Amino acid sequence: MSAIQELLLHLALLVLQASLCYGACVEVDSDTEAMANVGFKLGCISCKMRSEVPATASVDWYFKASDETNFTHLYHYENENPSIIDPRFYDRLDWNGTKGSTDLQDGSIFILNVTFNDTGTYKCIFSRTLIYPNYEFSTEPNMTIVMKVVPQVTRGLASILSEVMMYVSIIGLQVWLVIEMIYCYRKIAAAGEEALRESAAEYLAIASESKGNCAGVQVAE
Repeated sequence: MSAIQELLLHLALLVLQASLCYGACVEVDSDTEAMANVGFKLGCISCKMRSEVPATASVDWYFKASDETNFTHLYHYENENPSIIDPRFYDRLDWNGTKGSTDLQDGSIFILNVTFNDTGTYKCIFSRTLIYPNYEFSTEPNMTIVMKVVPQVTRGLASILSEVMMYVSIIGLQVWLVIEMIYCYRKIAAAGEEALRESAAEYLAIASESKGNCAGVQVAE
Protein backbone atom coordinates (compact mmCIF):
# COMPACT_ATOMS: atom_id res chain seq x y z
CA MET A 1 0.00 0.00 0.00
CA SER A 2 1.41 3.38 -1.02
CA ALA A 3 1.74 6.27 1.41
CA ILE A 4 -1.08 8.18 -0.29
CA GLN A 5 -3.41 5.17 -0.12
CA GLU A 6 -2.56 4.76 3.55
CA LEU A 7 -3.35 8.44 4.16
CA LEU A 8 -6.72 8.13 2.41
CA LEU A 9 -7.51 5.06 4.51
CA HIS A 10 -6.77 6.97 7.74
CA LEU A 11 -8.96 9.86 6.60
CA ALA A 12 -11.80 7.47 5.80
CA LEU A 13 -11.51 5.97 9.28
CA LEU A 14 -11.64 9.49 10.79
CA VAL A 15 -14.85 10.27 8.87
CA LEU A 16 -16.37 6.95 10.01
CA GLN A 17 -15.50 7.67 13.63
CA ALA A 18 -17.06 11.15 13.37
CA SER A 19 -20.24 9.61 11.96
CA LEU A 20 -20.40 7.15 14.82
CA CYS A 21 -19.98 9.99 17.31
CA TYR A 22 -22.91 11.85 15.79
CA GLY A 23 -25.03 8.71 16.22
CA ALA A 24 -24.16 8.32 19.89
CA CYS A 25 -26.64 9.04 22.68
CA VAL A 26 -26.43 12.59 24.00
CA GLU A 27 -28.57 13.92 26.85
CA VAL A 28 -29.95 17.35 26.01
CA ASP A 29 -32.53 19.46 27.80
CA SER A 30 -35.99 19.72 26.34
CA ASP A 31 -37.41 22.95 24.98
CA THR A 32 -39.80 24.51 27.48
CA GLU A 33 -41.67 27.14 25.47
CA ALA A 34 -44.45 25.86 23.22
CA MET A 35 -46.60 27.81 20.80
CA ALA A 36 -50.37 27.42 20.93
CA ASN A 37 -52.20 25.52 18.18
CA VAL A 38 -49.08 23.81 16.81
CA GLY A 39 -47.15 20.67 17.72
CA PHE A 40 -44.45 20.53 20.39
CA LYS A 41 -41.84 17.93 21.30
CA LEU A 42 -41.24 17.15 24.97
CA GLY A 43 -37.71 15.78 25.02
CA CYS A 44 -36.59 13.18 27.53
CA ILE A 45 -33.30 11.33 26.94
CA SER A 46 -31.59 9.00 29.39
CA CYS A 47 -28.32 7.49 28.11
CA LYS A 48 -26.90 4.28 29.53
CA MET A 49 -23.49 4.62 31.17
CA ARG A 50 -22.41 1.32 29.61
CA SER A 51 -23.70 1.13 26.04
CA GLU A 52 -22.50 -2.47 25.61
CA VAL A 53 -24.76 -3.76 28.40
CA PRO A 54 -28.14 -4.93 27.06
CA ALA A 55 -31.21 -3.51 28.74
CA THR A 56 -34.97 -3.16 28.56
CA ALA A 57 -36.93 -0.09 29.57
CA SER A 58 -40.36 1.45 29.73
CA VAL A 59 -41.25 5.15 29.91
CA ASP A 60 -43.97 6.87 31.92
CA TRP A 61 -44.99 10.50 31.64
CA TYR A 62 -46.85 12.45 34.33
CA PHE A 63 -48.51 15.84 34.08
CA LYS A 64 -49.43 18.52 36.62
CA ALA A 65 -51.30 21.55 35.25
CA SER A 66 -50.35 25.01 36.50
CA ASP A 67 -53.48 25.11 38.70
CA GLU A 68 -53.09 21.57 40.11
CA THR A 69 -51.12 20.22 43.06
CA ASN A 70 -50.77 16.54 42.12
CA PHE A 71 -49.36 14.74 39.11
CA THR A 72 -51.63 12.69 36.86
CA HIS A 73 -50.40 9.67 34.93
CA LEU A 74 -50.28 10.88 31.35
CA TYR A 75 -48.63 8.30 29.11
CA HIS A 76 -47.00 4.86 29.17
CA TYR A 77 -44.74 3.27 26.56
CA GLU A 78 -43.41 -0.30 26.72
CA ASN A 79 -42.54 -2.99 24.16
CA GLU A 80 -43.38 -0.55 21.35
CA ASN A 81 -46.94 -0.19 22.67
CA PRO A 82 -48.09 3.35 23.57
CA SER A 83 -50.92 4.08 26.00
CA ILE A 84 -52.47 7.54 26.48
CA ILE A 85 -53.91 7.53 30.00
CA ASP A 86 -54.95 11.13 30.64
CA PRO A 87 -58.20 11.84 28.68
CA ARG A 88 -57.15 15.47 28.18
CA PHE A 89 -54.53 14.22 25.73
CA TYR A 90 -56.52 11.61 23.81
CA ASP A 91 -55.60 11.68 20.11
CA ARG A 92 -53.03 14.41 20.83
CA LEU A 93 -49.92 12.43 21.78
CA ASP A 94 -47.41 10.59 19.61
CA TRP A 95 -44.32 8.64 20.61
CA ASN A 96 -41.20 10.49 19.43
CA GLY A 97 -38.51 8.42 21.10
CA THR A 98 -36.55 5.21 20.43
CA LYS A 99 -38.19 3.00 17.81
CA GLY A 100 -37.62 -0.63 16.90
CA SER A 101 -36.02 -1.54 20.23
CA THR A 102 -37.01 -2.27 23.82
CA ASP A 103 -33.72 -0.71 24.99
CA LEU A 104 -35.19 2.79 25.27
CA GLN A 105 -32.86 5.76 25.70
CA ASP A 106 -35.00 8.45 24.07
CA GLY A 107 -38.40 8.74 25.73
CA SER A 108 -39.60 11.89 23.99
CA ILE A 109 -43.24 12.49 23.12
CA PHE A 110 -44.93 14.90 20.71
CA ILE A 111 -48.03 16.91 21.64
CA LEU A 112 -50.37 17.79 18.77
CA ASN A 113 -52.34 21.02 18.75
CA VAL A 114 -50.95 22.48 21.95
CA THR A 115 -53.43 24.49 24.04
CA PHE A 116 -52.92 26.94 26.89
CA ASN A 117 -54.32 24.26 29.22
CA ASP A 118 -51.19 22.19 28.50
CA THR A 119 -49.10 24.66 30.51
CA GLY A 120 -47.63 22.94 33.54
CA THR A 121 -45.03 20.50 34.80
CA TYR A 122 -44.24 17.23 33.04
CA LYS A 123 -42.26 14.39 34.53
CA CYS A 124 -40.62 11.63 32.48
CA ILE A 125 -39.53 8.43 34.27
CA PHE A 126 -37.54 5.56 32.75
CA SER A 127 -37.90 2.12 34.33
CA ARG A 128 -34.72 0.46 33.05
CA THR A 129 -33.36 -3.02 33.74
CA LEU A 130 -29.70 -3.63 32.90
CA ILE A 131 -29.05 -7.28 32.05
CA TYR A 132 -25.67 -8.59 33.20
CA PRO A 133 -24.51 -12.21 32.76
CA ASN A 134 -25.30 -13.21 36.36
CA TYR A 135 -27.78 -10.61 37.58
CA GLU A 136 -30.05 -7.71 36.66
CA PHE A 137 -29.94 -4.14 37.92
CA SER A 138 -32.89 -1.73 37.88
CA THR A 139 -32.73 2.06 37.71
CA GLU A 140 -35.34 4.82 37.38
CA PRO A 141 -33.77 7.96 35.90
CA ASN A 142 -36.23 10.81 35.52
CA MET A 143 -36.53 14.32 34.15
CA THR A 144 -38.86 17.20 35.04
CA ILE A 145 -39.89 19.78 32.44
CA VAL A 146 -41.81 22.98 33.17
CA MET A 147 -43.58 23.89 29.94
CA LYS A 148 -45.09 27.28 29.16
CA VAL A 149 -47.52 27.83 26.29
CA VAL A 150 -47.30 31.21 24.55
CA PRO A 151 -49.05 32.75 21.52
CA GLN A 152 -45.72 32.97 19.66
CA VAL A 153 -42.36 31.38 20.44
CA THR A 154 -39.47 33.78 21.05
CA ARG A 155 -35.90 32.54 20.90
CA GLY A 156 -33.65 33.55 23.76
CA LEU A 157 -30.22 35.05 23.29
CA ALA A 158 -28.56 31.99 24.83
CA SER A 159 -30.24 29.70 22.30
CA ILE A 160 -29.12 31.87 19.37
CA LEU A 161 -25.52 32.06 20.66
CA SER A 162 -25.42 28.30 21.22
CA GLU A 163 -26.54 27.66 17.65
CA VAL A 164 -23.98 30.12 16.27
CA MET A 165 -21.19 28.53 18.32
CA MET A 166 -22.22 25.08 17.10
CA TYR A 167 -21.92 26.13 13.45
CA VAL A 168 -18.62 27.91 14.12
CA SER A 169 -17.24 24.75 15.76
CA ILE A 170 -18.34 22.59 12.83
CA ILE A 171 -16.78 24.95 10.28
CA GLY A 172 -13.59 25.21 12.35
CA LEU A 173 -13.28 21.43 12.51
CA GLN A 174 -13.76 21.10 8.76
CA VAL A 175 -11.11 23.77 8.08
CA TRP A 176 -8.70 21.99 10.44
CA LEU A 177 -9.26 18.67 8.62
CA VAL A 178 -8.59 20.31 5.24
CA ILE A 179 -5.38 21.89 6.56
CA GLU A 180 -4.26 18.52 7.96
CA MET A 181 -4.96 16.83 4.62
CA ILE A 182 -2.96 19.46 2.69
CA TYR A 183 -0.06 19.22 5.19
CA CYS A 184 0.05 15.42 5.01
CA TYR A 185 -0.18 15.45 1.21
CA ARG A 186 2.70 17.92 0.90
CA LYS A 187 4.79 15.94 3.36
CA ILE A 188 4.21 12.70 1.44
CA ALA A 189 4.88 14.42 -1.89
CA ALA A 190 8.13 15.92 -0.57
CA ALA A 191 9.22 12.53 0.76
CA GLY A 192 8.43 10.97 -2.62
CA GLU A 193 10.44 13.60 -4.50
CA GLU A 194 13.40 13.14 -2.14
CA ALA A 195 13.26 9.39 -2.68
CA LEU A 196 13.23 9.92 -6.46
CA ARG A 197 16.23 12.26 -6.25
CA GLU A 198 18.14 9.74 -4.13
CA SER A 199 17.29 6.95 -6.57
CA ALA A 200 18.41 9.09 -9.54
CA ALA A 201 21.66 10.03 -7.80
CA GLU A 202 22.30 6.38 -6.95
CA TYR A 203 21.58 5.37 -10.54
CA LEU A 204 23.96 8.00 -11.92
CA ALA A 205 26.67 6.93 -9.50
CA ILE A 206 26.32 3.30 -10.58
CA ALA A 207 26.31 4.33 -14.25
CA SER A 208 29.45 6.43 -13.79
CA GLU A 209 31.19 3.60 -11.97
CA SER A 210 30.22 1.14 -14.70
CA LYS A 211 31.47 3.54 -17.36
CA GLY A 212 34.80 3.92 -15.51
CA ASN A 213 35.16 0.16 -15.22
CA CYS A 214 34.52 -0.24 -18.95
CA ALA A 215 37.11 2.41 -19.77
CA GLY A 216 39.67 0.68 -17.55
CA VAL A 217 39.07 -2.65 -19.30
CA GLN A 218 39.60 -1.06 -22.74
CA VAL A 219 42.91 0.54 -21.63
CA ALA A 220 44.11 -2.78 -20.23
CA GLU A 221 43.41 -4.47 -23.56
